[in-house]
Amino acid sequence: DHRLILSSGQRVLIAGAGSGGDMLVRDLLRTRTGQYQPVGFADDDRRKQGKEIHGFRVFGPIESIPDLVQAHAVDLVMIAIPSANSRDMRRIVQACEKAGVPFRTLPGTQDIASGRAAIQTLREVSIDDLLGREPVSLDWKAIETGLTGRTVMVTGGGGSIGSELCRQIARLDPARLVVFENSEFNLYQIQLELEERAPKVKVQPYLGDVTDRQAVEQAFAQLQPEVVFHAAAYKHVPMLEGMVRSAVRNNVIGTRIVADAAGRHRVATFVLISTDKAVNPTNVMGASKRMAELYCQNLDAHSDTRYITVRFGNVLGSAGSVVPLFREQIARGGPVTVTHPEVTRFFMTIPEACQLIMQAAVLGRGGEIFVLDMGEPIRISYLAEQMIRLAGKTPNEDVEILFSGLRPGEKLQEELFHEKESLFGTEHAKILRARYRRVDWSGLEAKLDALARAVEGLDDGAVTAILQDLVPEFRRTQAGEAPSKVVPFEEAREK
Repeated sequence: DHRLILSSGQRVLIAGAGSGGDMLVRDLLRTRTGQYQPVGFADDDRRKQGKEIHGFRVFGPIESIPDLVQAHAVDLVMIAIPSANSRDMRRIVQACEKAGVPFRTLPGTQDIASGRAAIQTLREVSIDDLLGREPVSLDWKAIETGLTGRTVMVTGGGGSIGSELCRQIARLDPARLVVFENSEFNLYQIQLELEERAPKVKVQPYLGDVTDRQAVEQAFAQLQPEVVFHAAAYKHVPMLEGMVRSAVRNNVIGTRIVADAAGRHRVATFVLISTDKAVNPTNVMGASKRMAELYCQNLDAHSDTRYITVRFGNVLGSAGSVVPLFREQIARGGPVTVTHPEVTRFFMTIPEACQLIMQAAVLGRGGEIFVLDMGEPIRISYLAEQMIRLAGKTPNEDVEILFSGLRPGEKLQEELFHEKESLFGTEHAKILRARYRRVDWSGLEAKLDALARAVEGLDDGAVTAILQDLVPEFRRTQAGEAPSKVVPFEEAREK
């Protein structure tokens, strides 16, 4: 009797009596290590309740977890719903927290399908699980047509977005994957990882800086990329407020150098990775990214290369972002610092962002800005509370949350669209297409030449003035404020 064999282990309640729960209990029975003793299932499907799976009863819905934990002396809840969306995960986690019982989860469907994780690999519930959205449906045939068998370059290929793009592109069997990166350590790390994960893919590391015109030219001439994802950028808002020249040099001039090289070397598709901070920018970082958007959009009309921009909000867990910062603060016992009680941001996971970037790359005809559906904005104080709870602590009891005040250039809310952008739907429900009015090309080039001279002349005042002229909606603030109107994704789609 398997219940006798497993009787010495931790008593486990399995949340989810579908295929994931079925496979999990079979795996627990097959291993027979005695570490875990299943006691039954909790599942919302009334048709399953009262039935048995491999001899274990489906007791009741998720809301009954606290009662089941007490009635059956449960030591651990295993969440076995790989397809669960964030709303379902929050319900399960809240039920476990109410019961005072530890919980673990199976990997998500996409991780299992991609081979990143096995069905039996249990892990801790992450903030991604609670804030992520439903799995994205992609046209993989179109993506493969655009990338498989091609030479693909990713600038900033060792960064948070760039490295994940490299991972996903490597799975599509490109002819060659060029990883262009200015950090020796980051380049080494991603090269090592790609060689282990995708040994058949020809990975070409290139240690260089996007502002080094000669290095960029050499890379394009020697390696002949057909598709370029330009992810290299400075992005830290408060830091760049005091380093205008560096921000513009990297984000504007660097983009111009790479985009121009793509046109000269007849790259088929160039994709600029942008940010919601480029919309009505209140900080140098956002204004510099807006300028990069404008340049690529207008360059498209003067080149055979298709120039496409993809704009989205924050990604969970990227280097220097709020999630790793909160994690460190919680590990130290707090306090967790939030700028303002009402500050919100759009979030998506890094893999989801990269999948939608690749989808947009094959949707684009050139000159568009694609805007990713970021879902509902998340209050940062809520994010802090959830992360504290996931660490097994109580907000403002075990770990204090302190409000430090908005920093220069910060908004209460971010926007995804500019009021003068014409918005259109695409074949993909999670992606909108925006077209911006054209600007005078010769005038734009002349101003960018003047901007480059100001950067080389170390003249921050001139750099700021020219940037303001190029991006007239740029309104630099000392204390962030909410925009007058934030247009939700669904409302924008209806326009």
